[in-house]
Amino acid sequence: MLKNFAYLRRKQNMDVRAKKGLGQHFLKDKQIAARIVASLSGCTRCVLEVGPGMGTLTEHLLARPGLELHAVEIDRESVAYLHTHFPALSPRLIAGDFLTLDLNTLFDEPVAIIGNFPYNISSQIFFKVLDHRNRIPEVVGMVQKEVAERIACPPGSKTYGILSVLLQAYYHIEYLFTVHEHVFVPPPKVKSGVIRLTRNDTQALPCDETLFRQLVKGTFNQRRKAIRNSIKAVTGDRPLPPHELLAKRPEQLSVADFVTLTQLISS
Repeated sequence: MLKNFAYLRRKQNMDVRAKKGLGQHFLKDKQIAARIVASLSGCTRCVLEVGPGMGTLTEHLLARPGLELHAVEIDRESVAYLHTHFPALSPRLIAGDFLTLDLNTLFDEPVAIIGNFPYNISSQIFFKVLDHRNRIPEVVGMVQKEVAERIACPPGSKTYGILSVLLQAYYHIEYLFTVHEHVFVPPPKVKSGVIRLTRNDTQALPCDETLFRQLVKGTFNQRRKAIRNSIKAVTGDRPLPPHELLAKRPEQLSVADFVTLTQLISS
C-alpha cells in the first residue's frame, strides 16, 4: 500500500505526457502565456479555457482579478494534474470534450473562450463558437499560424475561405502575434498565431442564415470556379437573374457580397 501511494504521489507531480492523438503541444513560455491572457478584454467575467493541459495559461487566468475561470479538458492525465496543481480550479474543471459541451446549459451568462487550441480540432472549435455566437462575446485562441491568418485575412487573399467569411460575419477579428515552435513541448513543425475574435453588432444577417452558410461552403468547395458555376452546388440548375457577382470567384467576395448572393437565390 505504501509503495502504491508513493507511486501515485510521484505520478501526480510529473509533467503530463503530450499525446499526438489529442494534438497536444504544451506551451512552456510564461511570458507568452501572460501575453495571451492579457489579450482578453475583460468584456465578461466568466471565461472558459479550452484544453488547459498543464495550466500554463490557467496560472495567469486564476491570478486575474474579477474573473470566474472554468476549464474543459479531455485528457484524463491533464485533469488529474490540474486538480493537483490548481485546486482553486477544481470546482469548475470539466473532464470532457469542448465540442460536445452544452454551453447554454452550463452558462446562464456570456462566456469568453480562451485556449491553446489543438491544431487537429481548431476549425471545429470555431464552428462551435459560431453556433453559440450570442453566448460568446470574445475568443482569444492560439492556433496554427496558417489557420489564424486565414480567419483574419480580408477578401482577395488566396487564404481567404469558409471560416474567414462565416466568422467575419459575426466577429471583428484581429491577428495579434506569432508564436514560434521552440516555446512548446513537444515543438510543433509549424508556427502558431494568436487571434482575438470580438462579437460585432450583427444579431442576424439580412438573409436566410442557413442558406448563407450553405452558399459559402458550396462555393469555396469549388473555389477555382466562377460563382455562376460553383453556386450550382446549392441552387442546382435553377436559372438566376444576371448579377456582376456571379462572374467572380468566392475569395473575391466580402460578407456583404455573400449576403447579396443569398438574397438573390432566395428571391
